[in-house]
Amino acid sequence: MLVGSQPRRVAIIGGTRIPFARAHGAYAGVGNQDMLTAALKGVVDRFALRGEKLGDVAAGAVMKHSRDWNLVRESVLSSGLANETPGMDLQRACGTSLEAAILIGNKIALGQIDNGIAGGVDTVSDPPVVFSKEYQQLLLRSFRARSFMQKIKPFFGLRPRHFKPVLPGVTEPRTGLSMGQSTEIMAQKWGIGRQEQDELALESHLRAAAASDSGFYDDLVIGYQGLKADNNVRRDSSMEKLGRLKPAFDTTGRGTLTAGNSSPLTDGAAAVLLASEDWARQRNLPVQAWLTYGKAAAVDFVSKEGLLMAPAYAVPAMLRDAGLTLQDFDYYEIHEAFAAQVLCTLKAWESPQFCREQLGLAEPLGSIDRTKMNVVGGSVAIGHPFAATGARIVATLAKLLAVRDGRRGLISICTAGGMGVTAIVER
Repeated sequence: MLVGSQPRRVAIIGGTRIPFARAHGAYAGVGNQDMLTAALKGVVDRFALRGEKLGDVAAGAVMKHSRDWNLVRESVLSSGLANETPGMDLQRACGTSLEAAILIGNKIALGQIDNGIAGGVDTVSDPPVVFSKEYQQLLLRSFRARSFMQKIKPFFGLRPRHFKPVLPGVTEPRTGLSMGQSTEIMAQKWGIGRQEQDELALESHLRAAAASDSGFYDDLVIGYQGLKADNNVRRDSSMEKLGRLKPAFDTTGRGTLTAGNSSPLTDGAAAVLLASEDWARQRNLPVQAWLTYGKAAAVDFVSKEGLLMAPAYAVPAMLRDAGLTLQDFDYYEIHEAFAAQVLCTLKAWESPQFCREQLGLAEPLGSIDRTKMNVVGGSVAIGHPFAATGARIVATLAKLLAVRDGRRGLISICTAGGMGVTAIVER
């Protein structure tokens, strides 16, 4: 369970998010605080929380400026919630807002708080641009100096190279590989081909478009900066169009990952309201679903395992906690960092050798019904603002269970640093 003996049930009331937008586009003029504030305001407005003091708000961002050291608290102060509502920053890469939901859920289950919001935000369009360590040290030497001459002396060492900006990297410090390059290695190890990746990507786009057209996202997505819907969804996508794209990370002739079967660089924010059963009843707020289990795991991606394979370990550990099998779910929300990553994970669960040698299981976890996976679109189509994806998925899955009479759903999110965060949501 999320906590020890006899915890309170953790209700998922619902969530909102701003439309997810391709980087350097619609949200190029705004930053993390603006977007997170908008997502929080969406929750406040949807559930009539203006002026309310909540137990806590936990959220975070992967790409942050130093000025955003208190990002969540500042966003709370502009959200319409009572100023007495606390806010906390946290970060577990792409699993940030799912981890935030588990954290808020734990506090509710323990009776520490009655309600809280979990969320996440990220922008690629407003990155922290810094300068070299050498230039930093030069400035600090001047700052620490006592006399005027001592203060100006370091500047005689200024060189043009000092003004070359250092942009945020997307590579793993331990391996020097980008996430895409690392996933190419995984795809080759597990024998995941280009066609099956493109098929999954096409399905993601078509399902996202159909869900949007049906009105499924109407109460989940609020307009922002002129956008009313996610602008990465390609409703006219086809296998032919996807097939024309060139490999993006491995150009040796073996590469299979393209811009079409990978999640795009995205700006966006999402938030979800969690509460105790009693608080929800007192407010006459329908409970969409219950957050019941959560698990995080990590792998040694430096020398032993694929970078994004941690969910393959976290899910079976969580299933043991819950006494469930992989097939005991009506819906599966598996984050599509890359189509290949999803397929590698599914193949691992189907592998007798992997399940025996890596998971210590006598039998493989088996296959899932793919018609139940990412049924209203996944990250390849919708986009992936790193820290916001978990909250998007929690709110989406809770609504799916509520409106389609589902009983149970599984969430699986891979993250940078060889980690994974997973959860179970039930009705």
